[in-house]
Amino acid sequence: MLRLFAVVIAAALTMSIAPIRAQNAGPTYVVSYIDFVASGQRAAVPVLRALRDASRKEAGNRSFEVLQGIGRPQQFAILEVWDDAKAQASHAAASAQLRDRLKPYLAAPIDERVHTGFLVGQGKAPGSGSVFVLTHVDLIGAKKDDGLAALKQLSADSAKDNGVQRFDVWQQGNRPNHLTLIEAWSGKAALAKHEEAAHTRKFREALLPMSGSLYDQRVYQKVN
Repeated sequence: MLRLFAVVIAAALTMSIAPIRAQNAGPTYVVSYIDFVASGQRAAVPVLRALRDASRKEAGNRSFEVLQGIGRPQQFAILEVWDDAKAQASHAAASAQLRDRLKPYLAAPIDERVHTGFLVGQGKAPGSGSVFVLTHVDLIGAKKDDGLAALKQLSADSAKDNGVQRFDVWQQGNRPNHLTLIEAWSGKAALAKHEEAAHTRKFREALLPMSGSLYDQRVYQKVN
């Protein structure tokens, strides 16, 4: 009887541990929002380029992109993809010195958000005139599942739009009701057509009663 009890306990422990391992498996996605003071913007760009180039050489890096705001050039964003949480943690330690060099130019602390990939497609390589859109979506807890379903439908519909190069949805690991839409379009005209499309307006209408904050959409271009 004692032996049977021990087997049952061991099985229960195994079941409770397995989901934790599953959460840590797979790629890690990071969005960082960076606001510089106007006078420090130009001096900060070479540091961001150095951070990007060094990060792309690190083990486990899949992608590292630096974006600059269109219309608000003092606003930047970094998009990172790593093989797993361990690779991302190693990078955070290795890049600390370079990130410290940005501090004199910051208008506010860097807002770094770690995600898992809720919806990630293959995408197309963005060109020199590509427009990136990052949108933070905050779903009310009770409406999270409905909101995720609406995002899935928007992603499926938007993948058919002319000029779309990328349409991903990343989900924050510590707050699964907070998500980031990662879009890339061939140009401003393609983005405008997408925003005028019936499926986009239908999504925005459905999202409003499910949203816990303003629809925070920011437009960027890639830093070469």
